[in-house]
Amino acid sequence: MGQAWGFGRYGGPEVQEFFDRPDPVPARDEVLIRVDVAGVNPLDHLLRSGLVSGLDGGRPFPRVLGMEASGTVLARGEDVDGIEVGDAVFGFALTGGGTYAETTVLSAPNTARIPAGLATTVAATLPVAGTTAVDALDQLGLPAGATVLVNGVGGGVGLAVGRLAVGRRLRVVGTGSAAKREHAEAIGVRFIDYAAGDVVAAARELVPDGFDGIVDLVGGTSLRTVAPLARDPRNVIAVGDSSVSELGGRPVERRLDRENLERSARLALDGLLAPVITAVHPLSDAPAALATVENGHTSGKVVIKVT
Repeated sequence: MGQAWGFGRYGGPEVQEFFDRPDPVPARDEVLIRVDVAGVNPLDHLLRSGLVSGLDGGRPFPRVLGMEASGTVLARGEDVDGIEVGDAVFGFALTGGGTYAETTVLSAPNTARIPAGLATTVAATLPVAGTTAVDALDQLGLPAGATVLVNGVGGGVGLAVGRLAVGRRLRVVGTGSAAKREHAEAIGVRFIDYAAGDVVAAARELVPDGFDGIVDLVGGTSLRTVAPLARDPRNVIAVGDSSVSELGGRPVERRLDRENLERSARLALDGLLAPVITAVHPLSDAPAALATVENGHTSGKVVIKVT
């Protein structure tokens, strides 16, 4: 038996609870891990709310929160290749096992070994934020010296996009709340406070001819406000708002496979994708960890240190 934190029904924070559960049994293409670190993401509370119930794996309640983790392999399914018991790994819990727990199962095709020299805390942030940053910037395919606007640069994914873009020698401008300025500027992003005035005017002052690409992490009205700043509407890539196609842009094309995880890990080792981790919580403090992300009061990446 091990402790887990999740929810007994769909709803708000009031449905969350701690509970004990037996160690999950890995399916043919899964690995059972002892969780070291779990990443916290906005998708976690969306799953709890029932807004994206198709992604929860259809497991019975209570369900464990969390989509990404690092840890040590305790057992593996019979069809698993390239991963052995005892390996340090990181990856996605795509089949609904959850990661805010002492043990969980990860999807083996979406799990990779942690390379020597990469901290498990860093590895736990790569499945969501790291690979999203790689996917968005690969999709844009901008050359060095091009301009890119990161709309919503202050969160875990936004800072990952900003850092990787700077590493690719792009000229990066980011929007966010005033509390996000310090972390954005520290990685080389020129920052626009979206509450301080006209975002479009401020962006045009910095880049008068328009941006070669835009990566949007906000969606909705904010996306529609900044989209016209792109010189080519096809180079507006949205993470989370598929309605970007109505503006001529494209949703990010996600690659969740082992190869992309391994690539993200190499970039992290090289310092090109180092996450900005701003809070590390114990499992007992998981409610506060998710609350900061759900309320939008945090900058960078929040993680839960389980073991």
